[in-house]
Amino acid sequence: MPNHSSCHNCENQNCLIKSNMSVFEDDELVVKKNNLRCKKGQQFIIEGAPVNGLFFVLKGKVKVFRTGINGREQIVRFAREGEIIGHRGFGTEEYYSIGAIALEDTVLCYFSKHLLQQALMSNPKFAYDLMLFYANELNKSESKVKSISQMTVRERVIDTLLYINRKFGVNKGFLDVNLSRKEYADYAGTTEEQVIRVFSALKKEKLIIARGKKIGINDISLLKGEINEHNFFLDS
Repeated sequence: MPNHSSCHNCENQNCLIKSNMSVFEDDELVVKKNNLRCKKGQQFIIEGAPVNGLFFVLKGKVKVFRTGINGREQIVRFAREGEIIGHRGFGTEEYYSIGAIALEDTVLCYFSKHLLQQALMSNPKFAYDLMLFYANELNKSESKVKSISQMTVRERVIDTLLYINRKFGVNKGFLDVNLSRKEYADYAGTTEEQVIRVFSALKKEKLIIARGKKIGINDISLLKGEINEHNFFLDS
């Protein structure tokens, strides 16, 4: 992968930059952006580091996390192709409040803070689209906080499985991302032991299948039915 891949040839139609290419054309923002290749497990945003720009996932999968009480990792969300990483600190904070690690070999597009600010000042449509993106992110964040506070451990683990299914889809009958039981726990806000117990119960009920790290959902409608009252569908 070269240090600079063309935004014009990008296949991520849901990317905010790609969807605004008609106004950018030869704008410095797309001409001077860089690509970063990360190996599986490589951390590319350090929590507390200065915010110098935004990352967009060109190819691969990423987990976004922050450090909680006693240094415990809390996974905030996962990201796939076309999605933004580091936006919560952009424009409002000097330092990243999150860290980010590649879940598999990943390629990122990096846009500097300075060029993004120039683009926002000169392109109303891009500014408007970014505003809508932030509004949607805030809505999902608030909905998640409300739902999580009302869920049992089992419901939080089921909600996590459904979220992963919506985010990454399925490949050969299994969720198309390999996560450890600890990573499921760090997103669900519970412990690894509790995740193992819930997975064991779900397997006995034939709602899921497991093969090593791989998890497959046998009946999505039944899982949805367990947490339907919590509006699981708000977080995608």
